[in-house]
Amino acid sequence: MAKQATGKPGEWFYCLKHKKVEEGPECPARNRLGPYPTAQAASHALERVAERNDEWDHDPRWE
Repeated sequence: MAKQATGKPGEWFYCLKHKKVEEGPECPARNRLGPYPTAQAASHALERVAERNDEWDHDPRWE
């Protein structure tokens, strides 16, 4: 039996499996980024991940 997805209506996620924005508990947490406050913010999840990775890759504390 598949695990039930967790989340609440009004929380927005970006599903990595389906490559789409979802509201509430549609897919398992392992496939999602979020929660985000709006669908718009969730739609930019991959951009935010890339920005954070770049920041961390160039953080002088880790060089």
